[in-house]
Amino acid sequence: MAVATDGLQQPQPAPGAATGTLLRVRDLTVQFPVGRGRWTTVVDGASFDVGAGESVALVGESGSGKTVSSLAVMGLTAHTGGRISAGSVEFEGRDLTALPPREWRTLRGTGMGMIFQQPIRSLNPAYTVGDQIAESVRRHLGLDRRAAMARAVEMLELVQVPRAAERVHEYPHAFSGGMCQRVMIAMVMACNPRLLIADEPTTALDVTVQETILQLLRDLQEQTGIGLLFITHDLAVVAELCRRVVVMYAGEVIEEAGAEELFYTPRHPYTAGLLASIPHPGRNRDRRLTAIEGRVPVAGEWPSGCRFRERCPHARPGLCDTTHPATTPTGDRSTARCLRTTELELQGVQQP
Repeated sequence: MAVATDGLQQPQPAPGAATGTLLRVRDLTVQFPVGRGRWTTVVDGASFDVGAGESVALVGESGSGKTVSSLAVMGLTAHTGGRISAGSVEFEGRDLTALPPREWRTLRGTGMGMIFQQPIRSLNPAYTVGDQIAESVRRHLGLDRRAAMARAVEMLELVQVPRAAERVHEYPHAFSGGMCQRVMIAMVMACNPRLLIADEPTTALDVTVQETILQLLRDLQEQTGIGLLFITHDLAVVAELCRRVVVMYAGEVIEEAGAEELFYTPRHPYTAGLLASIPHPGRNRDRRLTAIEGRVPVAGEWPSGCRFRERCPHARPGLCDTTHPATTPTGDRSTARCLRTTELELQGVQQP
């Protein structure tokens, strides 16, 4: 999705949003089995926060650990064969890492919800969309069937599905990809959660539909004051939607900053590389698109020293290949994991 980032406009907090930390993740380490009792670390010591009413982006290439981090936050790691081996996940001050399954089921509906890529795969083709929304409402809010179906119609109207009272009785195959995503958002929002996790919800959609979904998420946040953790590899989308950005690479958080600060003055070479790869329509037409050479190393095969060093144009032999960088504060609520942070002057998006 090509979105101009010149003159970056910061999204404003939702009116009436509560203050304080909603989600607090500290030193999160997630592992998956590789056979014979051995485990491989996929997320390594990740830390980030989401405030009440705040929109935070979790960005990075595929394989960086974004989705696994979100599954850990939702308590779904064990469902995919993994485990949280260290760290903590706190929601509204409550540690979730040892939460019993029964309490998890309640929290996932009323406390937090998640929408996924390719929503058609998350909808049951054998049931109408209304029945699927109503099932969640009946389980978590205790409404009877008629009231739950009325709530389903209300939620479809909220996410701007035309003729909601009619379409509530249709099956998922009758909906386009963009409409299926609206249905998923309606299903998640039906029980009034305080945190919404969106895992690349616009990836499989065309440009026009992407913009519609982003506007819908903005409107919902303004209306409800919900906290948003938005997972994506597309920084152009982040510029439209989020106030803070957490950048992940090879299982680690390598930079965190406010969106405007990160776009204009990145402090990590990987972030600068991602920003340089954003296409700018109408500018530099005679130049090739910029790309970061190489690929994200596979979990369990991370290089010694800095994990980005093999792809980094600023790597220094004898330093970056021998010393693993720690997280360094770079400002108010801003950090970077780079040995040369204080030396480098990296290029962000150009000021208008």
